[in-house]
Amino acid sequence: MERIALRTQFTTRVNWDEVREILSSALRNEAVLADARRAYFERACHAFEQQYQMSSGEFMQQFESGALGDDADYFDWYAAKRGFDLWERHFRILSGVQV
Repeated sequence: MERIALRTQFTTRVNWDEVREILSSALRNEAVLADARRAYFERACHAFEQQYQMSSGEFMQQFESGALGDDADYFDWYAAKRGFDLWERHFRILSGVQV
């Protein structure tokens, strides 16, 4: 397990148990929001996968190589896949941190 130091700038004494609970709660809330955003983009990707009968991974390879053209759906799918990847990483990080 890796450790991350927390730097604080409190000018008065604080209850460190309370600080831990507040930070844990904030991380849990952010993880829930990240998971909801991830799920939104996952559903969008799934709809495109069904429509075009291709996985999002295969789509990304073909789209980035220029093999698919400039259809507006492809740009929407690209944005959905990038959004999914971003929020998947955020969710994984946020849900993996313990305070």
